[in-house]
Amino acid sequence: MKDVQKERDFRNIPIDKVGIKNLRYPIKVLDRRNIHQHTVASINMFVDLPHKNKGTHMSRFVEILHVFRPEVSLKKISVVLDQMKKDLNAASAHIEVAFPYFIEKAAPESKSPGLMDYNCKFIGSSNSDGKVDLLCEVVVPISSVCPCSKEISEVGAHNQRGEVKLSTRFKRFIWLEDMIELVESAASCDVYSVLKRVDEKYVTEKAFLNPKFVEDIVRDVAVKLEQDDNITWFSVSAENFESIHNHSAYAHITSS
Repeated sequence: MKDVQKERDFRNIPIDKVGIKNLRYPIKVLDRRNIHQHTVASINMFVDLPHKNKGTHMSRFVEILHVFRPEVSLKKISVVLDQMKKDLNAASAHIEVAFPYFIEKAAPESKSPGLMDYNCKFIGSSNSDGKVDLLCEVVVPISSVCPCSKEISEVGAHNQRGEVKLSTRFKRFIWLEDMIELVESAASCDVYSVLKRVDEKYVTEKAFLNPKFVEDIVRDVAVKLEQDDNITWFSVSAENFESIHNHSAYAHITSS
């Protein structure tokens, strides 16, 4: 059969990234407590395309995933990237694996168990020199109390849910749980999936006694990461979905 993708292209324009997006695929990731966790990922896979080639072979991306299906983790990303470059005759390769990650979390006072889900992502790329770049990203729900509102109000203070996105580069393997716990420790209070009345009292009072601006949250996370010799680069952003304003509050720090 005629292979159109292998035909020559005469427009003399190379393509930086070509491939597949939003492929839903079952994966197994490392779990600090339970060794492994099964989840469903949304995967993007790209390679570069030389100016002379008309197209790439899209089906090969899925075939490569099937080979590595038993486990997709940070430890395997570099191997997957090498295989993409080899099978697709490419100089560079890029992959993004986004998935929900579940952690069992007990309520603070009643100890009632519940599952918290966190949106996580592994991002990997390999350039023409074979240099591999890996990023790990977590999105963590948090709650915060406004320090200004607490200071100027005789009774109460406005509070809201927020979201912190943390991306890191590192020397050695890093657990998703460690990144999540670091973010939660920087919030006014972390978020739980199950709360009894005694727990609601606890989280309300804890947050009130620990007011944080978005600026405070990203700075507190940054201070801890700068003290961690394993972290070579980070990006952290905080967004509060304001309860009394018609906008969100936002702050972002990227390390040098």
